[in-house]
Amino acid sequence: MRFEQLKQFLALGSLRHFRQAAEQTNISTSALTRSIQTLEEEVGHQLVKRSTRSVVLTLEGEMFLQFCHTTLEDYQKTKKQLDKASGKSNNLLVVGYTNYASAIVPISCGQFMARHPEIKIEMQMQDSDALHSMLKRGEIDVFVSEYPSSANNVDVQLPDQLLLFARSDHPLANKSHITMTDLAPYSLLGCFSQSLHLQAMMDEAAQSMHKSSDIRLGSIDEVINIVRQGHNIALAAIEHTGQINNHSDLVQIATNFQQPSNERLVVKTHAQTANQSHVDELLNVITQTAKSQGLNA
Repeated sequence: MRFEQLKQFLALGSLRHFRQAAEQTNISTSALTRSIQTLEEEVGHQLVKRSTRSVVLTLEGEMFLQFCHTTLEDYQKTKKQLDKASGKSNNLLVVGYTNYASAIVPISCGQFMARHPEIKIEMQMQDSDALHSMLKRGEIDVFVSEYPSSANNVDVQLPDQLLLFARSDHPLANKSHITMTDLAPYSLLGCFSQSLHLQAMMDEAAQSMHKSSDIRLGSIDEVINIVRQGHNIALAAIEHTGQINNHSDLVQIATNFQQPSNERLVVKTHAQTANQSHVDELLNVITQTAKSQGLNA
């Protein structure tokens, strides 16, 4: 059993589509089919129910999918620890940020990497509590969040690559911005994306909105049909904008409201971060970017 096979099964479990999962993992559909069959032989259980229209995981398949998630996450954490112990992590900075800071951090990191192509930056969007824990454990070097306030009153903000949509008569349809309190009563649907990067962003966004435990995933057509029948809210990537706009009874929900100028960002660093000079420079870039958008940091 190889890590590549776990990644392939993870893609299939997320997309529930052999061709799309094969494209995402850069192999042929036939090679992916053989890989899944090999996994089933090794674990001694059927993991996937196949039909001409869809892919459904068996109960054993759902359990194995969670194993893939856990194993690959543990592998990445261990690899980072090994790199850190050997000194290889000096050219890597890990930046954690909340939805609120999504208009600041990617721009700042892009400017920094243009100056320092030898430094790699890994960005992780999580909610503030999760980032605090990650900072304490040394899993991130830089933490960027909104100034502590009532979590329920925090505005829901999404990166430009993502959007929320609902029926035009939805209670949130005409609001200029929505908060976590506004969003709480409604179920969240998620549209599968062809892009692994955008799919990861949607997973992070759902987590930041405290919806990751109950989000329902499906194709764009499936999600649109469900949204048109009720008061669900759906999360999609910009690749789906055209399909959403084709339905006059659907509207996008505002999620990029800019806070007043007296709002503040909180930026923290880990006490034992390697290559502190680069961290200091990145912090300066983040501060300047925040100021250009009317925020204090």
